[in-house]
Amino acid sequence: MFGLGMTELLVILAIVLLIFGPKRLKNIGSDLGNAIKGFRNAVSEDEAEKSQPQAQEKVIEGETANQAPKSEVHQDNKA
Repeated sequence: MFGLGMTELLVILAIVLLIFGPKRLKNIGSDLGNAIKGFRNAVSEDEAEKSQPQAQEKVIEGETANQAPKSEVHQDNKA
């Protein structure tokens, strides 16, 4: 692991603990864990969507692809 032994990792941990303090270090660890969890959930949801293709209508400016544009439908009423 990058040529770091147990002694080097303990020294790095001690320096980080002195800089940030135990309370802030706990919050940083918690936030990092939540970020990793959210990333994993997003990746798994994306993979699930790719594995199950769903028929979706293409929406263009509030109209579905199967409908005629609203301007063409109401032209008969104006004449």
